[in-house]
Amino acid sequence: MSTGQVRLERLYLKDASFESPRSPDVFGETWNPEMQLEINTRTSAQQNNRFEVVLTVTLRAKSETGKTAFIIEVQQAGLFLIEGVDDPVRQRVLATVCPNTLFPYVRETVDSLAVRGGFPAIQLAPVNFDAAYSEALTKQQAPPADEVTH
Repeated sequence: MSTGQVRLERLYLKDASFESPRSPDVFGETWNPEMQLEINTRTSAQQNNRFEVVLTVTLRAKSETGKTAFIIEVQQAGLFLIEGVDDPVRQRVLATVCPNTLFPYVRETVDSLAVRGGFPAIQLAPVNFDAAYSEALTKQQAPPADEVTH
């Protein structure tokens, strides 16, 4: 019996942006921001059992007055070889193992961009991609709550 394998073949930054529309005025304000974090994963099949996984993180910091202090968006990508596994296992690997591999690189890039923009360091909390995947599967399998029968 052979076992499957998952291997990161290439790690790369696909896109990164930093905006601070209110610099330098924002630096004179008290720093107690409201942070809004969005995380998305996109997967695309490539040739020879390879898959590109792109983890996108968007972080918006707003001041106490509700004005934008900064927006950071990072797209960290990896090219993964996944072979010797069936489709359900492959789907789980793409949704959990791959983003877990990419997240530390996203976290470091977000922190670096914030500091280079003149703001305090940002330490993003770890993300439980396994729990998010399980929750998404449960939602897929549950019947719609607003379903009406006639």
